[in-house]
Amino acid sequence: MVKKTVGEKLFDLLNYIGMLMLCIVMIYPYLNQIAISLNEGMDTSFGGITIFPRKFTLENYYAIFSNESIMQSTVITVICVILATAVSLFVCVSSAYALNEKNLPHKNFFIWFLIIPMYISAGIIPTFFLFRYLKLLNNILVYIIPAAFSFYNMLIIRTFLNSIPSSLEEAALLDGANEVQILFKVIIPLCMPVLATVALWVSVGTWNNWTSTLMFVNKKGLYMLQYVIMQIIKQSEIVQKMVADSAMTGGSVITARPTSETIKAAAVIFSTVPIVMVYPFLQKYFVKGVTIGAVKE
Repeated sequence: MVKKTVGEKLFDLLNYIGMLMLCIVMIYPYLNQIAISLNEGMDTSFGGITIFPRKFTLENYYAIFSNESIMQSTVITVICVILATAVSLFVCVSSAYALNEKNLPHKNFFIWFLIIPMYISAGIIPTFFLFRYLKLLNNILVYIIPAAFSFYNMLIIRTFLNSIPSSLEEAALLDGANEVQILFKVIIPLCMPVLATVALWVSVGTWNNWTSTLMFVNKKGLYMLQYVIMQIIKQSEIVQKMVADSAMTGGSVITARPTSETIKAAAVIFSTVPIVMVYPFLQKYFVKGVTIGAVKE
């Protein structure tokens, strides 16, 4: 066993201290929001909440779940996350496999054709008219079809495919396999790290999507969870403003136990718990997928 020098030990110590500080910086705000979400609203307005609630209560979560749209929007969001992730993986993997083919005619044309929309966008108004022409307004597919293809995700997968030896495909061809069989039986099983990475990106993006509801959906049955939570927060802010105005004008005293701050904290925790629970299981694939997929040989 090689004995470490004083400089190496000092470096390790500083490295541990730096990583510990980084963990504190990353974890403390989340624990603080949990404490605020579990603290009584009026008491929170006095400040001083750290990582433990001072007056424990579940009223903030009751205020969120009392909204009749919250459960329906949660179901819609989960369905959209599953479908958008599955469709996006299928489209991106298929296109990456095709563009990775050495003998594909006009390959550079297709690549540039896909690169240009990354830098030049038509804008919201043309997009709205396009979605209306495609009958995507007030349609659950408006959350799925636009997210089906991402050139960046496809590029990550394509770069990962470059690291797979071509001899595997050649051996499969000699065994009589066609391109579809090679893709599903040879390529995809070897791409689990990068697929987990892309799946995490797509699922998080779909889970946090509320602008599509704002711009393209006005049917309550199709509201996404984040949009409903945004509405709840806005309503709590209005109630809080009414309380403040009543106190300033000397009117009747109005008590609003869950405040806008505690409602926001509860909404943050509720909306991030699924991602926080899923990420640890995908972390090892995420790191490997980003590392291999971002470096071209």
